[in-house]
Amino acid sequence: MDAVRLAKLREKYSDERATESEDPLGTRVPYAGVPTLLGMPHQPTLKDIDIALIGVPFDLGVYNRAGARLGPRAIRNVSLFGSYHHHNKINPSALCRIADVGDVPVEHRYNLDEGLGDIEAYYHKVMDAGITPLTAGGDHSITYPVLKAVGRDAPLGLVHVDAHCDTDGWMGNSRFYHGAPFRNAVLQGVLDPERTIQIGIRGPSEPLWAFSYESGMTVIHIEKFVEMGVKEVIRKARTVVGSGPTYISFDVDGLDPAYAPGTGTPEVGGLTTREAQALLRGLRGLNLVGGDVVEIAPQFDPTTNTARAGAQMMFEILCLVAESRAARLRG
Repeated sequence: MDAVRLAKLREKYSDERATESEDPLGTRVPYAGVPTLLGMPHQPTLKDIDIALIGVPFDLGVYNRAGARLGPRAIRNVSLFGSYHHHNKINPSALCRIADVGDVPVEHRYNLDEGLGDIEAYYHKVMDAGITPLTAGGDHSITYPVLKAVGRDAPLGLVHVDAHCDTDGWMGNSRFYHGAPFRNAVLQGVLDPERTIQIGIRGPSEPLWAFSYESGMTVIHIEKFVEMGVKEVIRKARTVVGSGPTYISFDVDGLDPAYAPGTGTPEVGGLTTREAQALLRGLRGLNLVGGDVVEIAPQFDPTTNTARAGAQMMFEILCLVAESRAARLRG
């Protein structure tokens, strides 16, 4: 290194205190303070924000291993070092006012149907306030009441990453469990099946997903995903959902259990975390109106890898939603 260049670097970077105090990424000490979703400020009221990060600690809809009610807390306990996306060059906080508004106050914690009603009522308040929701679940049954609120004015398109289609019918004398939210949403008129793509599908539950095919959903099994490659799957997803309002729902069991063991219904042979990140990044520019990350069950997650993967996917979605929301605000 020549002396002139070294002198310029010394001039720019020698005052370390000034550089640290500027804190351009909004970072904080990762092990101190009250943990929040993605390190965003906590604000319990639905005022003066564009995007609300919301926890839904609810898992009455599971039929296998319970524990996803602890998912929001697990994501909050994962520290992200900074809030700047190195690939997309997005700092979501620079685009929108974002806050962790806490958890949905579910009053009926022992009744699946009424508990989902509590969740829906809360999200209607979010929509009434003109706020875009991004949710940490909770099991996948919570997505149905969220969609009922977000899609109340017009049916939504959907990019759905999962091992399962979640379009089954009744089970255990209920149709609202976590294997049926998207069937329910279509029948309710808040989800457009022809603008829905389900990615990463696999496992022995295939006979349950007839509704996906009959309603016109696009289903990409994991074998087809590998055959097509991430870029082609992205092109297909963008074609399917088009320019209309679109929601992203990410179930961590869409990832291979090697990357996300802490979930209620793990299925081997899933996406890698890198493939999932690339897939989400390829959705940039869509008209995104909300999203969720669900099914993190931390008691099956001894290394916290699942919570970390879930937090990263939530951050990926947040960057996309913030950019989309900012574009709508600009008109």
